[in-house]
Amino acid sequence: VLVQCRELEKQGFRVTYLPVDSDGGLKIADLEEAIDEETALVSIMWANNETGVIFPIEEISRVCRDREIPLHVDGVQAVGKIPVNLSKTSIDLMAISGHKFHAPKGVGAIYIRSGFKIKPLFWGGNQERGRRPGTEPVPFIVGLGKAAQLAEECLDHESDRIRELREELEKGFLGKIPDVWVNGGRATRLPNTLSVCFEGVEGEALLMLMDQNGIAASSGSACLSHRLEPSHVLLAMGVPEEIAKGAVRLGLSRYTENEEVERVLEVMPGLVEKARRLSKRMRRG
Repeated sequence: VLVQCRELEKQGFRVTYLPVDSDGGLKIADLEEAIDEETALVSIMWANNETGVIFPIEEISRVCRDREIPLHVDGVQAVGKIPVNLSKTSIDLMAISGHKFHAPKGVGAIYIRSGFKIKPLFWGGNQERGRRPGTEPVPFIVGLGKAAQLAEECLDHESDRIRELREELEKGFLGKIPDVWVNGGRATRLPNTLSVCFEGVEGEALLMLMDQNGIAASSGSACLSHRLEPSHVLLAMGVPEEIAKGAVRLGLSRYTENEEVERVLEVMPGLVEKARRLSKRMRRG
């Protein structure tokens, strides 16, 4: 969403960016204050992709409905991780991405409230009710539907198990490794997402060591994984730049096993210690 907002600004649109608190949470009062007579759209994540912090979508949708402002929601991280019931909201548009809940990569969907009109992204054939031309990838679409069905069936019993594994990771990091920050730790979060900063570490150096030991992780958003600067999400939360450079994001799923979490906790203290030594050498030149 942020990239699109930057592009709209180049085209002359005025974009208002809402602040977040130190845990990445949003205050409804800030949203209400930001809306004025020129507001054409509110766009917000249901849950943040880096920290897993969940935003109060039902309250946000009520504010937008009362002000008669269209609401677009990035639901990519939320769908398949937490209950999502659009009938309890006034959401006009919501985007989802299939691979986030084990559907094939390359397929997604957009929810459009009945009666809400949007222009096509581009023009051509009449597929998808004239909103997006081109032959539909039927196997991918079927895969998306089946993955959504399986995610819903697994949600009740798997979300608690996944949350327990994440909490085990979090407590293990805090107990075994000095100078660790948990990002968004006091906020309501997705059960599967853990974002931590290891002070005195260059995140990319730590990620290399983790990869060499069979641990898959990222330094932030996968959309921006080629960038080495600190996460704008963490900086907006007030995390100091030097500490934000040591950010690592771990994502769990219903396929994550207890033994994998134990393995991570077994090797991470040594990897962080090694990464800190490497980072010191890098800073010395």
